[in-house]
Amino acid sequence: MSREPAPPAGGTETGGAASLAFAAHDHARCAGGALRRAEALVAERGVRLTPVRRRALEILLEAHRAMGAYEVLERLAADGFGRQPPVAYRALDFLVEQGLAHRIRRLNAFAACTLPGGAHSPAFFICTGCGAIAEAPGEAIRASVEAAAAALGFTVERASIEAAGTCPACREGRA
Repeated sequence: MSREPAPPAGGTETGGAASLAFAAHDHARCAGGALRRAEALVAERGVRLTPVRRRALEILLEAHRAMGAYEVLERLAADGFGRQPPVAYRALDFLVEQGLAHRIRRLNAFAACTLPGGAHSPAFFICTGCGAIAEAPGEAIRASVEAAAAALGFTVERASIEAAGTCPACREGRA
């Protein structure tokens, strides 16, 4: 058992993510389920999860935290996929484009999406103690941002919701 962020309740793509985000869970089962969902999604879309793309996603899922592109590249290189930065960046860009990973701008890093499969506006909660990241639905926050923008005559094209703080384990000294 690991203390890293958990998937949404019951492995579904809706609700429950926030309440279980930093809970202990079976990490191998979590990563395996996410990989199966990713495989099904790319098959539905008619795109390929090439070996390097698949391995990049596995690396993000195994880490269960945000990782920099060069950190992913090191792992890909160790697995025989080459040491050139475009190897990692192309794979990570594909994963982001397909909604299988997110770019965490505050950290200049990438994390596997816990709610793959559809357009959503996630909010990320980043623990400054241990580096764990939780993804939760952020539609209500996005709606508030868009309403504030509209009052100013501004149109939001892209928004990234990231909050830094302390997870329950770090707050209780268990990390």
